Amino acid sequence: MHVSVLTRPILLRVLFALACLAAVLAPPCLADAPAAPAPVPEYALKAALFFKLPPFVYRPDTDRTTPLTMCILGSNPFGNALDRLASATIDGRPVRIRRLDAGRDAGSCEFAFVSRSEADDLDATLRRLAMHPVVTVSDIDGFARAGGMVEFALGSEGSIAILINRSAGQRLGIEFNAQLLRLARVVVP
Repeated sequence: MHVSVLTRPILLRVLFALACLAAVLAPPCLADAPAAPAPVPEYALKAALFFKLPPFVYRPDTDRTTPLTMCILGSNPFGNALDRLASATIDGRPVRIRRLDAGRDAGSCEFAFVSRSEADDLDATLRRLAMHPVVTVSDIDGFARAGGMVEFALGSEGSIAILINRSAGQRLGIEFNAQLLRLARVVVP
C-alpha cells in the first residue's frame, strides 16, 4: 500500500480545507471569512472535491512518475472548473483530464467521475470499471450502494456528503485514508 508523502501538518490543512468545502462554507471556516459567503455552485464544489480526492486514496499500481489521469465518463457536468484545477499538481504529479464515452478506455484512468448521463447504464459501466483499479466517483443517487466507491450526495441546505463504499475499493486493492473516512459516511451495499 502506498503511503502519501504529505506530512501531518500539511495533511491536516488539506483535510480541513476538504471539510470546509464539504460543508459548503457554511458556517464560515475561516475566522476572517465574510459572515455570509457567496454560495458555491454545486458542480464547482464537486469538481474541487473530485480534484482533492487522490491524495487520500491509496491505489496498488500508482506510478508517481507519470501524470495522474482523471476521467469524466459521459457528459461533463463541471464545465471548465475541473480544467482550471488541473493546472495544479497533485502530490507532485501533473494532472491530465480525459473525457470518455460509456466507460471505454477507462482502464487508463486512475480516477473516473461517472456523470449522471450514465445513470441508465450504471450497472454495466461499474462492471467494466471493476476490471481495472479505477477509483469510481459520482453524484448519481445510490452510486455507492450500487457498487461505486465514492458518492457525492447532495445534503440539506446544499451541503455535499461524501459516501464511501470501502468494500468496492478493497476488491481492487484500493484503500481510503482514515482521516477521509472520518469525514465521510461509509456505505455498506
